[in-house]
Amino acid sequence: MRRRRGISPAGGIVRNIVLALGAIAFLFPFYYMFIGSLQTEPDPTVAGAFPNPGNLTTQNYADINERINLFQGLLNSGIFTGGVILCTVVFGVLAGYSLAVLQWRGREATFALALLVQVVPFQLLMIPLYVMIARDYGLADTHLGMILPFAINSSAVIIFRQYFIQVPKELFEAARIDGAGELALLWRIALPLVRPAMLTVILLTFIGPWNEFLWPFLITKEASMQPLAVSLANYISNVAATASNPFGATLAGAFVLAVPAVTLFIVFQRYFTSTNLGSGVKG
Repeated sequence: MRRRRGISPAGGIVRNIVLALGAIAFLFPFYYMFIGSLQTEPDPTVAGAFPNPGNLTTQNYADINERINLFQGLLNSGIFTGGVILCTVVFGVLAGYSLAVLQWRGREATFALALLVQVVPFQLLMIPLYVMIARDYGLADTHLGMILPFAINSSAVIIFRQYFIQVPKELFEAARIDGAGELALLWRIALPLVRPAMLTVILLTFIGPWNEFLWPFLITKEASMQPLAVSLANYISNVAATASNPFGATLAGAFVLAVPAVTLFIVFQRYFTSTNLGSGVKG
């Protein structure tokens, strides 16, 4: 028998060095943002990444919190993002299961339409959506008005469909013989096997509404309803020039906005793995 070749010690060292350099390159902007948010006197040069400890303060966070309510902005961002994720997962699972498992007329045409939606830019629909949601539905300055345009994500539908297609059909046939309905099949068989798809959809969906600016900016006029991304942009445009350290205060707000997204991806990055769906059927 041939012995499997493993990675040589030298190759392992090189790989670890490359991975370490990649991690440093990825985390350095985030680190620079954090250090800049703590500086009393702004230093936008590369040397500012290694500041004098005497030049560090938390006053920038207090300054920006006086102008915009960081907690309220984070809460609005969380409600907006959470609502979008919930709708995306629920509608994506139902539509993906229907397109992959159920047999009905027009299924392929519907899937083709879901693919076609991918090429339509959201900016093209923004004005009609604003007229419909703000004027016709009266949902301006509401969380529901922010969530509705993003409630159904065609990318999530496609992802779930592709995962459901990989689920062995023998599992569904055996459960149907036992008298299980479609909802029971979806809940007890399909969903546990496509958990990586659900985590992937949640993580990929999160970053969009969390950083979304243009639509919340259009649909909300009340400062108490605006997500943090909108509040921070308004601060930079209208108030930052009057701050004692606008550079540090802006970085403080950006750091608060970035922390949840970076933390989420660091914690859940190991779940970006595929699963052996065929293991559910014994040979």
